[in-house]
Amino acid sequence: MDAHLITALGDELFNALRGRQTLPPLTRRYPAITLDQAYRISLAFLQRREALGEQVVGKKIGVTSRAVQEMLDVHQPDFGFLTNAMQVEDASAVSLAQHRLIQPRAEGEIAFVLAEDLHGPGISADDVLAATQWVMPCFEIVDSRIDAWQIRIQDTVADNASCGVFALGTQRVDPRSLDLARVEMQLLKNGQAAGSGLGSAVQGHPCAAVAWLANTLGELGIPFRRGEIILSGALAPLVPVVAGDRISLSMSGLGHSSLRFVP
Repeated sequence: MDAHLITALGDELFNALRGRQTLPPLTRRYPAITLDQAYRISLAFLQRREALGEQVVGKKIGVTSRAVQEMLDVHQPDFGFLTNAMQVEDASAVSLAQHRLIQPRAEGEIAFVLAEDLHGPGISADDVLAATQWVMPCFEIVDSRIDAWQIRIQDTVADNASCGVFALGTQRVDPRSLDLARVEMQLLKNGQAAGSGLGSAVQGHPCAAVAWLANTLGELGIPFRRGEIILSGALAPLVPVVAGDRISLSMSGLGHSSLRFVP
């Protein structure tokens, strides 16, 4: 897969986002695609967004819990980039059209805000804890530019880890003040229970998941920067959402977050 094809596939994903359309899986068209090539496609996709003025504000890890891996049939974590255009306000109305969402699903996560840079590899969970300023509840609304979520790990990495938009809860909690692995989350959709999970669902501890991401991106020459937002992965299976839906979550010791969806 040469540089021209890498760029062309990044353009395809960018145009699919802009046009709210989906593409056949890349792994079906290019069965030999490697994870490194998928990562380079994701950077080409990101560069098109940056050319429109979007700025990277953080990174995300996805497919960290067994429940999500089984749901998507993807059996290792993925990673992507967060831009300022992807962030929406907590308790706001998310327009599917405005944010170019196609087949969105909601994830409840613990988000980290860094007080210090982290340069992997060699980062431990303790290093993550020491470098974190705040944690807070978060909704990530994942979305796929791949037909009917027919993804393998290379598809979702190329597609910026299937990221759509995200919202941070308004609470700011010192991560050293509680055991993040024991945080309990309850998720509601239209007032009905839609999922639950513990912080330990993401690789045993959210800090371990963030350390994995720091080390994985570090091997690619990409550091975590002070002030960046890091999403640590879903604590429960993904919840499909459509216009008219309302979602909310509560996390013990961390607070609440909510969103509603409009056309």
